[in-house]
Amino acid sequence: MAKPAPTPYLTTMPSPFRIDDPADAEARRVAAVQRLRDETGIDEAMIDALVEGFYARVRDDRLIGPIFAARITDWGPHLAQMKLFWSSVALSTGVYQGRPMPKHLPLPIDARHFDRWLELFVEAAQTLCPPVAAAHFVERARRIAESLELGVATASGVILAKGERFIRKSEAWTPE
Repeated sequence: MAKPAPTPYLTTMPSPFRIDDPADAEARRVAAVQRLRDETGIDEAMIDALVEGFYARVRDDRLIGPIFAARITDWGPHLAQMKLFWSSVALSTGVYQGRPMPKHLPLPIDARHFDRWLELFVEAAQTLCPPVAAAHFVERARRIAESLELGVATASGVILAKGERFIRKSEAWTPE
């Protein structure tokens, strides 16, 4: 049996997912990055200062510091990756190619840890960045924390309703 001819819909409908002119797409991306830089004042030096300042706070924190310390012995490569990550998140540069969700799924974390991470991030951003840039970073950090918390909850077999938070069950203490 012969294959039917494609419908006009499939052949004439433009696709937002197909890049017909890669050079034009790159030019649009570069312009979008520059627009974000101009609107926020964010540049690589600011990202560098924010990442360094934030992770200095993380390392000293009693709640989330030990989780990082148990997994990161050489902070240089981690900080370099986080600078690429925040360049991609804040400026849409596309320089980070990692997958953060799988790295967070096995961690012993819940809403309390994401809240503390966000508190430290907000503190660092508001201290180290001008207000417009700080607001831009913080808005994205809130989305990241929410997304990662939802992913960790789901990986733990918990489906959260809208507005619900993930708190890990802890074993009840019993006297010996």
